[in-house]
Amino acid sequence: MLATFRKLFRNWAFRRGVETGTLVLNQRRIYIVPSSQGFGFAFVLVMMLLGDINYNLSLGYILTFLLATTAGMSMLHAFRNMAQLEIHAGYVESVFAGERAKFVFHFNNPGRLDRHHLHLHDDDGHHTVFDLPSQRSTQVELAIPAPRRGWLDSGRLTLYTRYPLGLFYAWTYIHFDVRCLVYPKPSASQPLPSASVQDGVGKVTAAGDEDFSGLRNYAAGDAMPRIAWKALAREQGLQVKQFSAFQGQELWLDWSLLPDIGPEAKLELLTRWVLDADALGLMYGLRLPQGEVPLRHGGTEPSGTGTAPGQLLPQHGAAHRAECLRRLALYGLGET
Repeated sequence: MLATFRKLFRNWAFRRGVETGTLVLNQRRIYIVPSSQGFGFAFVLVMMLLGDINYNLSLGYILTFLLATTAGMSMLHAFRNMAQLEIHAGYVESVFAGERAKFVFHFNNPGRLDRHHLHLHDDDGHHTVFDLPSQRSTQVELAIPAPRRGWLDSGRLTLYTRYPLGLFYAWTYIHFDVRCLVYPKPSASQPLPSASVQDGVGKVTAAGDEDFSGLRNYAAGDAMPRIAWKALAREQGLQVKQFSAFQGQELWLDWSLLPDIGPEAKLELLTRWVLDADALGLMYGLRLPQGEVPLRHGGTEPSGTGTAPGQLLPQHGAAHRAECLRRLALYGLGET
């Protein structure tokens, strides 16, 4: 009965849509009820009032009404502890299945009153507590387990306080249009697949003049144009720029060539290979039944690989890694 009433109240109280932009807490968004301690305190006040009436205690009346006034002020301070707070959602980093997604919310306190003991939690009991100084902003993280791949929504969250005396429970519901992308859990480490020359064996980094790959200490005989003058200006010593080129053929991570180990196991294995190929600096692509990861056009292949100019080439870098993992995370879920 109580659970049904709470569900109906929540549906009524949160009849708004999913929040976007900045949410400002006003009197229409904050709800207050006595806490269990508040009901106990009210019962004690009633007993005290009956005793005052029965024995005609003048000082008893003063004490009873003084305590009742204190309770009323406590309700006002509970409301002011949340009123006019500004909230907006922040960027959520992608995680792997089995990890905890950290949903980020930015709270701004434009008033001159410090806000104390604010609690943020979801329906499953994941919880965080924070304070908010006056005229300051703070970033609050709520960690929620991510048990499976795909999109993870923060769901409807409750922000509440029992400040200052714990006699009243003031709360509001928030639900922002923000979600976390959960990648498949990487399988145990396995060797990268070998392939024919046509399908590729990966690209290895070698010395060259193509891409900047870092700095090293200066050695006698190094060319002057290679010296990193900006690093020297930052008092990091005399260092030389290093460049790299790629040699070899492309490495394709192909779903169709995997053994029959089940779809989720294949996704976990491909996730492991994407991470390993990226860590080794290989040039790789990903083939799934739903299509290939888009390949860049007009790439210039390093000399000696036999690839014609303008041919589609696998990409390499953080963006390519993220795109491969995104495809694996959303495989078979009807997401694009």
